[in-house]
Amino acid sequence: MSAQESKKLTIKPVPHSAAGMNAVFIALKMANKAMSPSKAFKILNKLNQKDGVDCPGCAWPDPKDRSKLGEYCENGVKAIAEEAQDKKANEGFFEKYSVAELLDKGDYWLGHQGRLTHPMVIRKGESHYQPISWEKAFQMIATELKSLPNPDEAIFYTSGRTSNEAAFLYQLFVRMYGTNNLPDCSNMCHESSGVALSETLGIGKGSVTLDDLYHAEVILIVGQNPGTNHPRMLSALEKAKKNGAKIVTINPLKEVGLLNFKNPQTVKGVLQGGTDLTDLYLQININEDVALLKALLIGLLEKSKIEPSVIDQEFINSKTSGFEELEKELSNYDYHELIERTGLELEMVEQLLDLLSSSNKIIACWAMGLTQHVNAVDNIREIVNLLLLKGSVGKKGAGTCPVRGHSNVQGDRTMGIHERPSKALLDKLAERFGFIPPKQAGYNVVEAIEAMHEEKGKVFFAMGGNFLPAAPDTAFTAQALQNCKMTVHVSNKLNRSHLVHGDIGVILPTLGRTDKLLEQGKPQLVTVENSMGVVHTSQGMINPPSDTLMSEPAIIARLAKKTLGSEKLDWDELIRDYNNIRKLISQTIKGFEEYNEKIERSSGFALPNGAREGVFNTDTKKAKFTINALSEVKLSADEFMMMTIRSHDQFNTTIYGLNDRYRGVHNSRKIIFMNKEDMNELGLKKEQKITLFNEYEGKRREVDSLSIIPYDIPRKCLATYFPECNPLIPITEIARASHTPASKSVKVKIKA
Repeated sequence: MSAQESKKLTIKPVPHSAAGMNAVFIALKMANKAMSPSKAFKILNKLNQKDGVDCPGCAWPDPKDRSKLGEYCENGVKAIAEEAQDKKANEGFFEKYSVAELLDKGDYWLGHQGRLTHPMVIRKGESHYQPISWEKAFQMIATELKSLPNPDEAIFYTSGRTSNEAAFLYQLFVRMYGTNNLPDCSNMCHESSGVALSETLGIGKGSVTLDDLYHAEVILIVGQNPGTNHPRMLSALEKAKKNGAKIVTINPLKEVGLLNFKNPQTVKGVLQGGTDLTDLYLQININEDVALLKALLIGLLEKSKIEPSVIDQEFINSKTSGFEELEKELSNYDYHELIERTGLELEMVEQLLDLLSSSNKIIACWAMGLTQHVNAVDNIREIVNLLLLKGSVGKKGAGTCPVRGHSNVQGDRTMGIHERPSKALLDKLAERFGFIPPKQAGYNVVEAIEAMHEEKGKVFFAMGGNFLPAAPDTAFTAQALQNCKMTVHVSNKLNRSHLVHGDIGVILPTLGRTDKLLEQGKPQLVTVENSMGVVHTSQGMINPPSDTLMSEPAIIARLAKKTLGSEKLDWDELIRDYNNIRKLISQTIKGFEEYNEKIERSSGFALPNGAREGVFNTDTKKAKFTINALSEVKLSADEFMMMTIRSHDQFNTTIYGLNDRYRGVHNSRKIIFMNKEDMNELGLKKEQKITLFNEYEGKRREVDSLSIIPYDIPRKCLATYFPECNPLIPITEIARASHTPASKSVKVKIKA
């Protein structure tokens, strides 16, 4: 246990603003603790710059004009400090600690033990990981893969950290091997966005650019907390606000980052009161977004009977289908009953209605607060309905903006990391590489866990990520991994997933974004795709922590050569020069023609996006209005609705520290945010420790020793951190169509 982990929980007042100089001091303190000041300065000076390192912290796009003071945020610095830390988890570290001892450590402690330096292996019955040569590791993995009776018994997971080059090689290797078992972190986050947007607008990505935010009249922030999860977005919102945009936040918790932003790069942010961002804050009940959106649709249609310009009838007639069916469906609902479900004041909803009525350039931004429910796809499709009614797609200053987390999660999918690949991609792979790709759909994340649990999945290979804590139903997922014959993790730091392994567990250490990438002495760069569909370069600049590390593309190529041979593809030639990989991508993936030439001419280029241009590649060739269901979750008198959230000292499952200062919580992560009136009704006290439990399909799940924090959250709603409360998320509760775990709407009960 670390010194910080041993401290007592402390509750402080919630601050009035986000960022400011305090954020700068905290970030730099963490950077200097992890590495030398000169090393920190060298990296941060090039972070998110046009010829520098792409921050692994999130996928928020870079502005055209980069700040010379620093084009990064507090959590970006934390991500860099975590990756580029001087400390090393080398062979001696694994000799010192058994797996059992490491399992007793917290996730925060594990992540701060340093960079991995050597391939390691553990076999059933052994207590410690042991070093293994790269050659023997590749041979062992290849032998296991070739011994499987069916390639579908192997599962190849991908996190959003991989580069385009690594992702393309990975999916190519896996499909040449013979399976589409390519689950990825999209399955656990924005899969619902991709499904909904593909159906309604013809592309599974957002339609706006960063510049669109600066021309919007209304920006809706729904189910998202950018102050913690995408802090650089606050600068964009500040600029949009300066240009006249009204910002509306729809979220159960009051989040400081959306109230006031002190930009540390401006006089107003440093010396004055910062910028008030949100004009209207609607603290909606968890998972009642469809009810609110239906009420807004009804209200707009009613207003249009008096003032036709409230809706864009010309756009509806020429560019959409399904409008009459939507009108008919909405007539089945009572406007006031819908608002009652939301828990919102009628007056606040009608303020929003007035804003929407008088605006034509509307952007809707959202994140996990909408995508991780059983009805998540309905949530996104109903947002699209609202935008289509206003004609707010395919025009400047308007459109869809799903905000991605991992820095290249969108690029992974573009490169073909998908368990259900398109026929067009498979046909192109067959044509270009001379093999018949598998056509049967592979496993998504939930299906992969279930397959491993049933011992149908025998080998689990993870390209990055921390699969176990990220997944739902932690005990079930842990057993699934332990049922495997082999688990392999390509990682740069120690995490909990390494400690819950199959009969054979292998760790393959890899380079990070900040590390110099050399192949045969020649510097290489990689590329990524940001949240708004712009592809750009990333090039490391510091010496790796060990000369034994390999890049992800090199690991994939070496394993592919051992497993498949080089008859169809010269894997060695591909990694000799990464231009060779990009040449293959340009011949295979639409939008990447002249790939190498494009990145030589410019540090970034935008991919084709039909919805952005008002061209909708759906089955009707028009944007589609859809019919969407209200949330069906019903709570009994003693039940609450729980959502899992991040702390401010966290990125996904990476725990930077134990403080969540924007919510006033310090030195603990085992907490539960609860409405004070609910606490009083149950006779619960501040910081009292309780147990949360539930029973889905007769199986009891529980998490104990959670300290209650009174918070500004709607009644009957609770918020807890993940991964601490992921054991409460049933593997069976998944979104319709997208199969995303319903991490944001979990029924629970309280045991004092």
